[in-house]
Amino acid sequence: MRVPFTKMHGLGNDFVVLDARGDALPAIEPRMAAALADRREGIGCDQLILLEPSDSADFLMRIFNSDGGEVGACGNASRAVAILHGAPASVETAGGTIALEPTETGASVDMGVPRFEWDAIPLDYPMDTLTMPVGWDDLRDPGAASVGNPHVVFFVEDIDAIALDRIGPEIEIDPLFTERVNVNVATIIDRTRIRLRVWERGAGLTRACGTGACATAVVAMRRGFVEREVAVELPGGELTIAWQQDGRIRMTGPATESYRGSFEWDDYA
Repeated sequence: MRVPFTKMHGLGNDFVVLDARGDALPAIEPRMAAALADRREGIGCDQLILLEPSDSADFLMRIFNSDGGEVGACGNASRAVAILHGAPASVETAGGTIALEPTETGASVDMGVPRFEWDAIPLDYPMDTLTMPVGWDDLRDPGAASVGNPHVVFFVEDIDAIALDRIGPEIEIDPLFTERVNVNVATIIDRTRIRLRVWERGAGLTRACGTGACATAVVAMRRGFVEREVAVELPGGELTIAWQQDGRIRMTGPATESYRGSFEWDDYA
């Protein structure tokens, strides 16, 4: 069976999108998702995105990291899907229903309401998630938030001085985080701008992470470091994050279609 795909990216965070809203596809197992994501022997991507029909929204978006694990949210992929869909839509995800719409320069996504309760992150035991009394090497006293997936956020003087490729994997799998965690290191530039690097759960160092930008921004806002709307600078580019008065997060930024192709299903199943 020959299956079409669309290759897209948001600030360099790249995706293979399979559209099964019209014609259903066989079940995708983690091993197959990882094989398609492999950059040497597959198509290559940070996340595999599967679009399917939904009973509660315009359609369902499922997200598989490059290690094959399925996750609840991906902000950059949401912007890419908005462009692919070409119109405003409500989208069911494992992390909740979101709303997206294309713009002249990319897309805007309503990412929903962040969660800060310890068991919503989730953590292994109760603690204050605004300033957590834990640390790894020089990274200490982080905040945490769930934006459809779990994030821990460290504020540092210089994000480039942090060996995130070394410490990120250690924190990701720490038993404190019962579903593993995305690791964010951020530097506050001023009250309207944040610099950010992210070790993404199941994908590693990434040029951009939309949910990481959302989580970092709202933790910084809770601590009083920044205003309710900020620019977040990532290695791949910039996102605008607004925490609205109704409690919902609005993320705005670019996304791009790279190319289209097809593959033989049985080569990866």
